[in-house]
Amino acid sequence: MMLAIMLLGVLSAIAYSAYGAAVKRSQTAQVIADMSDIQLAISRYDVNEGALPDSLDDIGMGGRRDPWGAPYQYLNFTGLKGVGKMRKDRNLVPINSDYDLYSMGPDGESAAPLTAQVSRDDIVRANDGRYIGPAEDY
Repeated sequence: MMLAIMLLGVLSAIAYSAYGAAVKRSQTAQVIADMSDIQLAISRYDVNEGALPDSLDDIGMGGRRDPWGAPYQYLNFTGLKGVGKMRKDRNLVPINSDYDLYSMGPDGESAAPLTAQVSRDDIVRANDGRYIGPAEDY
């Protein structure tokens, strides 16, 4: 009887771990899909208006939230002085030349350099939209 209970406990732990990993993959995939939609709406706005939107409200996506309940972050570089607020790679070089779009990830915290501990779980747009995915994989 004790062996059966121990075996059930081990199987439950394995199943719980696998379930947690599947949920994380699903949430990350949802953010990537959302950010692709937002990026497309920003591109349409740029084509129609001849400039990037000032905020996500301008494209009707200001209220959109990631799976963890936080709003998506957007920074238009037009008129921005310096690179202080821009997302940066490990060499402190901005990862985009037009705008930043990202989710702060499960912890809801972020910093400009992707190497910062609080930024590792962020989902970012980089290389001017050629990469959308986890900051830790960029």
